[in-house]
Amino acid sequence: MVGIVSYGAYIPMLRMSRDVLGQVWGKSAGRGERAIANVDEDSITMAVEAVVDALTGMDRQKVDAIYFASVSAPYREKQSASIVKAAVDLRDDIESTDFGNSIRSGTSAMNAGVNALKAGAAKRVAVVASDSRLPAPNSELEPVFGDGAAAFILGDSDVAVSVEGSYTISSEFLDTWLKAKDKYHWTWEDRFIKDEGWEKILPQAVKGLMKKYDVGPKDFAKAVFNGADARSHAEVARKVGLDPKTQIVTPLFDAVGDTGSALAPMTLVQALEDAKPGDKILFANYGDGADAYILQVQPHIDKVRNRRGIKRHLASKAPLNSYGVYLRMRDMMEWAPSVRPLRRSAVSFVWRERKAFYSAYGVKCKKCGGIQYPRQRACMYCMVQDEFEPIRLSDKTGKLFTYSIDERANEIVLPLIRGVVDLDGGGRYYSQLTDRDPAKIEVGMPMELTFRLIFDGNREGTGFRNYMWKTRPVRC
Repeated sequence: MVGIVSYGAYIPMLRMSRDVLGQVWGKSAGRGERAIANVDEDSITMAVEAVVDALTGMDRQKVDAIYFASVSAPYREKQSASIVKAAVDLRDDIESTDFGNSIRSGTSAMNAGVNALKAGAAKRVAVVASDSRLPAPNSELEPVFGDGAAAFILGDSDVAVSVEGSYTISSEFLDTWLKAKDKYHWTWEDRFIKDEGWEKILPQAVKGLMKKYDVGPKDFAKAVFNGADARSHAEVARKVGLDPKTQIVTPLFDAVGDTGSALAPMTLVQALEDAKPGDKILFANYGDGADAYILQVQPHIDKVRNRRGIKRHLASKAPLNSYGVYLRMRDMMEWAPSVRPLRRSAVSFVWRERKAFYSAYGVKCKKCGGIQYPRQRACMYCMVQDEFEPIRLSDKTGKLFTYSIDERANEIVLPLIRGVVDLDGGGRYYSQLTDRDPAKIEVGMPMELTFRLIFDGNREGTGFRNYMWKTRPVRC
């Protein structure tokens, strides 16, 4: 049996009400809100969060491959999956692969993972889809796009959701696209895209799946698929004979937005949070064709309920009410040059300290058990030299020991808050605080680590993106 062993998801804390967009542009922007990646987040950092969520309670060293899917990967020539692998602290001798160029890339990665398992090339495969797309200001896509990620651990044992069948079609249909040097998306006429794209190609794949495996709409407890919008989504359901009221899991259009390659996977995570053993789920995904699956929920599903997933991330949020701050976070205007010197970091230095930066490894003294970060030659507790063993700190929580607030720092989102966190089990971690409300910061509050951008080298002249673990108040 091959299928999903575990699942996880991530939704950024910041949310922008579509009323804010309506007030800025003087027109209706729809209902609900969009999830907005923070200034130090991108598709890689969100993927790390989702994979960590999926790996809750699991042995990370048993993962044999990681597949990263996105249409908003920060590098055009540099693998993103390898960065996620390092941050999550997986083995070096695994396969890491990127999938992109289509919002169907999440299920393309899932197809590759299932095939690897069936071929015996792997026992555990991590598949993650993550997107933070940049819509043009005052465009039709600005109120539509949202940010988020979903991850699945696929395996051939302890399966929570088995893959009982699949069907794939490819299409050259052109609806929304980005060329190599484009900053903002191109799109064709809305009605043509829905009539000739979503509402024809996706039903074709679903009907092909049903015919191939001799099943009908009534055989499914739930159905999960993406859509151009709520109306188009309901129309696809009608065309394949599904009951929108009892069978359809509604995508996160109103609460999160269209998360690109992550939309269908995130909706599947939402469905699995309430799924019962024995449920049969139709899972389909559109983009340059379509993928469709028959999934069967197994009894093991009850052993992987303790994830943050969709529900807990939805409940943990903070408003972003300033459109100006949003523009600055996305670097969508020409800004006055800074009078302060640019910060720079060396590739060689990041490489030497990659275990500390990417995987958040400190050291534990073999003599006294004291934990330090970053690593030093001498133990600060017992002063013995060079007697350490590595210890991962990224999955630890702690309490805020002290903090400082800088209102005039060279930061996009002020104030800059730095803190010292006493980690549970020993050790201290000093870092910038993110996803925080300055009015609610207090000594002793619970804290956790999160993988983020330190500063954007592309914007500030260093030429590469600099990642490290920061701290934040515990979410969810």
